[in-house]
Amino acid sequence: MTLQAASGTTTQTALELVALDIDGTMILADETPSPGVADVLAEYRAAGAEVMLATGRSWVATQWVVEEFSLDPEFVVCSNGAVTLRRNGDGYDRWHVETFDPTTVLGLLGDRLPDARYMVELASGQRLFTEALDDWTLDRGQKVSFDQLSRQPVSRVVAVAPGYDEDDFHQIVEEAGLNEVSYAIGWTAWLDIAPKGVDKGTALERVCAERGTDRNRVFVAGDGRNDIGMFEWALRGGGTAVAMGQAPAEVKQAAAGTVTDTVEEGGLARALRAHLESNN
Repeated sequence: MTLQAASGTTTQTALELVALDIDGTMILADETPSPGVADVLAEYRAAGAEVMLATGRSWVATQWVVEEFSLDPEFVVCSNGAVTLRRNGDGYDRWHVETFDPTTVLGLLGDRLPDARYMVELASGQRLFTEALDDWTLDRGQKVSFDQLSRQPVSRVVAVAPGYDEDDFHQIVEEAGLNEVSYAIGWTAWLDIAPKGVDKGTALERVCAERGTDRNRVFVAGDGRNDIGMFEWALRGGGTAVAMGQAPAEVKQAAAGTVTDTVEEGGLARALRAHLESNN
């Protein structure tokens, strides 16, 4: 594969797949693009690299990002790996969905966070919620009682509790013994729970198997604890993992110390350009 660097010189790279987190990686807190990202992604795409998203967002909250950056990936990983969509003509179908019975999880959380706002995402993509939040995209959503949240399998459980921070959530997870599911704490303090053993890395492994892509031809970047599985998966196969400058220490460690600038400073664009230069 050939890629055109900013200087106008042509570089050779083995990179085939770029999988990116959205919040805190591609976009800022106000949902505007991180400096330089749009331009460098356009260069990668023009050269034939597949640029896809691997996000904790639902598809409803992800679709506009695909359109904003003029991406047309074959696959999109959503809901922290529980949902993978595949392009079908001009749209996307839910290609692979992981679900679990949320009854135990919701019971444990409800006891410890009785005042939290809860949301679940069904296999169909519909969201059920106890109370709305501005940060939640609730198209086709339905407000229900807490007990109704656990009446059918879900692909994720989200809990938001005002006044709690990440340390509080970590303590609650430990006390509740949430070892039968995978969990991540988002960019803002909310708890996002997926089926056990499911993360962005497991979804990308499935995507690469379908595409016939080796992990040593993969570049991933992110900033949150929900990106750790993706980093570890990429590095085990000889791929590249990059943590954003504002990421927590454990996330930077998971990227084997490969850290770029913050999202506000255009860290993703810098990391992608550095990859081009390293293959020149």
